[in-house]
Amino acid sequence: MTDASMEGAAAPRKGSSIHEIDARTRKRNASEKRFKAYGITAILIGLFFLVVLAVSIVRSGAPAFTKTVVDVEFTLSQAEYEEAESTLFKTKAYSDLFVAQLRDTLRDDGVELEFDAAAIERLLGKVGGTLREFYTANEGQLGEPVSFQLPASSRVDGYFNGRVTRDALQDSRFLQQSDLDLVDALAESGVIRQGFNWTFITGADSGVDNPGGAGIGASVVGSFFMMLVVLVLALPIGVAASIYLEEFAPQNKFTDLIEVNISNLAAVPSIVFGILGLAVFIQFMHLPQSAPVVGGLVLTLMTLPTIIISTRASLKSVPPSIRDAALGVGASKMQAVFHHVLPLAMPGILTGTIIGLAQALGETAPLLLIGMVGFVARGYPDGFVGGFTEPNSAMPAQIYTWAARADASFYEKAWGGIIILLIFLLAMNVIAIILRRKFERRW
Repeated sequence: MTDASMEGAAAPRKGSSIHEIDARTRKRNASEKRFKAYGITAILIGLFFLVVLAVSIVRSGAPAFTKTVVDVEFTLSQAEYEEAESTLFKTKAYSDLFVAQLRDTLRDDGVELEFDAAAIERLLGKVGGTLREFYTANEGQLGEPVSFQLPASSRVDGYFNGRVTRDALQDSRFLQQSDLDLVDALAESGVIRQGFNWTFITGADSGVDNPGGAGIGASVVGSFFMMLVVLVLALPIGVAASIYLEEFAPQNKFTDLIEVNISNLAAVPSIVFGILGLAVFIQFMHLPQSAPVVGGLVLTLMTLPTIIISTRASLKSVPPSIRDAALGVGASKMQAVFHHVLPLAMPGILTGTIIGLAQALGETAPLLLIGMVGFVARGYPDGFVGGFTEPNSAMPAQIYTWAARADASFYEKAWGGIIILLIFLLAMNVIAIILRRKFERRW
């Protein structure tokens, strides 16, 4: 270094060294540490509330996956069957026979407890009707011991789950204090137990009087058919619109207006799409109310802006050099888009589509206005076509219906339905990640 180059250089301050940290550097380093601490604190707070939410959902919804059943062995002789069928009140006759045999079973176990048919009806419902229906259809079982698994009432189930306590219980036509003594005696004898409630997963809504028999299976089927409609309509329409707007449409005021409206539609409240579906698909086109095809059409309108925006973002992320290289070797504009640009943008397109479907799966407001909340799905549809056209419910609509009922057992069902819905949403997000990694290409 020459003397000339040193003339303009600033002289170091007296007593300073490059190995020492000055006040400004210490202040800047302290600011960076505080910023990192703020970020870590924010992440920990978010994780804390996420854990609290997950624990609350699981704790509140876990009782919906269990049920209380009574395992009894009942024997009905030919003479008792003929005598019960000859009486005027057949159901009561079967109930009296069941009470007598249950009392003898408890007495053999050393339990002396008096109870009547009314107490059994409060605990197990119409046992007499269940027994009569079985033996009427299976007369060959007369005289032989038959094992029955009888579901307990929702309040007995709540007693085992801790929702119903002796201190808070008041005698009513649903449950009395003396009934809990019978429940405890049955539990000590091993007659009553708790098991996994498959009916909740595979069953249908049972109405307001039977929360123990309510299930979400029919609503899952309704959501499945709605998602089929959304997938078949929203994916091709949304991708085609995105390709045209991004690759082929001229830049003018008309296309600018379309782009602005698509962005605005993505922020429109979902209930507005429900009003549109009610006016167009039900009142004007006279499509069946509460049918999954109508719900699918409404959710398609709501999902299209999300798919279009995500697909356009994926197309923009493809480098322009890919297009230029394809055009340079003689490919047409359409060949360049469909043979080169679209395959590279496919991971983002699939991710956006599945996220849009997941958003539509959890929507309740549009379904309120087309009647899917007011309709109670008591069974599965008849056939594949019936799954689209027959009235049904959906998972979020069923959860809303259960949460609006007065019985606390339905509140547990609503939390259990939320767990099922979250499992479906997590599965869809996992599928999106897998598809993204499968189709992802590096350039």
